[in-house]
Amino acid sequence: MAKREDLAIIRAARAGQGAAQLALGKRYLFGGNGLPQSLPTALHWLDRAAQQQEAEAWIMIGSHIPLEIARGASNPLDLCTWYERAFDAGVMQAGLVLAQLVLNCNALVHSHVHQRPALKAFREKAMKALAAAAHAGIAEAQWLLAQYSSKLDDAKATPKLDHLADDGHEVDHFAAPKEQGDGIGSDGGSTLEWTARAANAGVMQAQYSLAQISWDDEDMSVFLARALPLARTVMQQYSASLLQLHTPSDALARQLSSEQLLLLTRCAQALMAIADADADLNEMQQFLELAATADDKVAQLTLGLWYARMDINGERTTVGTGSANYKKAIRWLTAAGERGSADAWYALSQIYLKSEFSQRNLVDMLRHLEHAAEMGHSTAQLECGVSAWRNRREKLNNDVQAVYWLQKSAAQGREEAQVLLEKIADYPEAMAWALNAKQQLSRELINSYPFLTARIELAVLFGLSRPEALLLDLNQADRGHCLVVDIRADYARSKRRLVLIETGEQRQSLDRIVRLFEDVDCGPNGPEGNYRQRVYRFKAALPKADDDLELAAA
Repeated sequence: MAKREDLAIIRAARAGQGAAQLALGKRYLFGGNGLPQSLPTALHWLDRAAQQQEAEAWIMIGSHIPLEIARGASNPLDLCTWYERAFDAGVMQAGLVLAQLVLNCNALVHSHVHQRPALKAFREKAMKALAAAAHAGIAEAQWLLAQYSSKLDDAKATPKLDHLADDGHEVDHFAAPKEQGDGIGSDGGSTLEWTARAANAGVMQAQYSLAQISWDDEDMSVFLARALPLARTVMQQYSASLLQLHTPSDALARQLSSEQLLLLTRCAQALMAIADADADLNEMQQFLELAATADDKVAQLTLGLWYARMDINGERTTVGTGSANYKKAIRWLTAAGERGSADAWYALSQIYLKSEFSQRNLVDMLRHLEHAAEMGHSTAQLECGVSAWRNRREKLNNDVQAVYWLQKSAAQGREEAQVLLEKIADYPEAMAWALNAKQQLSRELINSYPFLTARIELAVLFGLSRPEALLLDLNQADRGHCLVVDIRADYARSKRRLVLIETGEQRQSLDRIVRLFEDVDCGPNGPEGNYRQRVYRFKAALPKADDDLELAAA
């Protein structure tokens, strides 16, 4: 409960007395004398006192009000004046908060147009303050300066203007100040140098950023020098949890951040890539086990491949000693596959194919291979297509399945799939008889013979001979990715063949034609009659058709 003197100060502060507002703000800032400590309330009264030109008020704001409280205020940009004055008075921490408010409030400025001029006015001073704080050794300022430098570099490479000024023209709130005498680059400091300074000062995000830079540069030795201490710290923190768990854990997954999981997995991959006398493969395995137990699918895949002693293509690797542990490999690869890793399903298929695996099973191999193919694995799609083609005599539609998988694989750039696809399937090329027949079609013939017209159009689209066009059962022929042309039951001289559906125009036209025949019996007992009747109708409707060309094509 507030004491009498506190009540007197409160009354005077509410009456607008600057000294009382300053005193009340200080009491809320530190607590005591019957008043609780409350930084938001302290900021409220110190702000009012500063507006009355109480110099100590902005000194107290700059020295004791952190960024989080300033951001939560209703007027964060208005507070920049007090942080600026505190910085000018020698409070270095105030310069850092000023820079953070100015450089990280674009979303607020975008929703409050009237605050944009204030932001522009503070920008140059904020950059000077940030540079001074960074040079003074404030690690947080060094990291913010590195981030800002990186954004400037990105802006120079690819200008991105995504806000509008008051006059309607676009303006980038992250643009560099016009005068950078005391800002970034005045001493030659680069993004990497400031990041390194912040990392050396203990800023964890900066340390992760340095590791990321080394990884992007594919410099594994430098990456390990920067990342291993971080990974070991994470490992030490969660090693006890790992000993108690043997399966993926949602609880552990919630504790480890995605950044930590990525770090652990990359450290393991880098150790595996180096694989020299200095590489600790036991430590590598521990990193993978922790990340895999935290339900990271990349770590689960990598760990499964490690236990199987093979690479992502199923080939034997020379990294590590001892024989493969397929039981553990299958457990972790299955976990990765269930989380959406096509590579894991493909690796499982290769394990079940190995002759040295005691539980070798071709049925399971094919099942896992199809899982990988369905998820877009190009090699699995190729192997599924090859397998289906080799076994085409065992099942009638295996050739259709082969074309399906080969098309998928070829679309991803697999040349082997494209070569085999060209041997298996035909590419549409209209025959002369069909082109001549299409030219003779009039509106009257189209209205009188809708089925015949549709079959002629089908022949032009997919390069069908006249017997194929007249006898094809449209309800059975369309398989989505190809057209199965098989009229051997009604025309013994023909051969079964597959015609690829390659373009959207072909697909749309075929869908329209199939809808026309949807409820129609395309056999000899249907409305079109047998083959002789269909040929007679064709010649009667199109008497000028070139029979010689038609017979040659047939």
